Amino acid sequence: MKRHLFSRKEGQATTEMVLLFPVLVVFVLFIIKIFGLLVLNQKMQIAGMYAARRYQLQSHVTDFYEKGWDRRYLKKDVQRKVEEIIGFNNPGTRQFLSLNSFAMDINTDDNWTKITLTANTKAPRIRFLCNYDKDRVCDRDRYCLRGYSFLCEEGAKIQVIKYAGKNERPAPYARPENR
Repeated sequence: MKRHLFSRKEGQATTEMVLLFPVLVVFVLFIIKIFGLLVLNQKMQIAGMYAARRYQLQSHVTDFYEKGWDRRYLKKDVQRKVEEIIGFNNPGTRQFLSLNSFAMDINTDDNWTKITLTANTKAPRIRFLCNYDKDRVCDRDRYCLRGYSFLCEEGAKIQVIKYAGKNERPAPYARPENR
């Protein structure tokens, strides 16, 4: 007796695959988003070091240049380079990291320059997770509420603060012949 191609054979039930596939998809999405946040955090640390060091080396001590050239040109140029390092200029990187907005604040005082970089990300809004009421899902668990807020409502805010000392330029070396 010949067996046909579509004859009944013992095999794996498709029920397990149908039930496990959404769990696998959710797991993969979580890992991708967490990896994206880790990458964004590292990029922010690198950009913060760049901004602090460049502002330290190129800023001025006198009020005339500090309020003029430093604020008009240097701050804008440093912010443009920092946005490029983080990935705001690249649409693929911007989408992968879910970048929404960026702000850079530079405060100088007598001894230190404080540079604050703040990047806001969009919420991934995973549709089948965000359809449920957060109070029923989280049951007043603060970590769960923070995770729900990140996934479904507002995204994340990553802030990096770097300090740079004053650029106290030594007096230039003058040769005895003054040449």
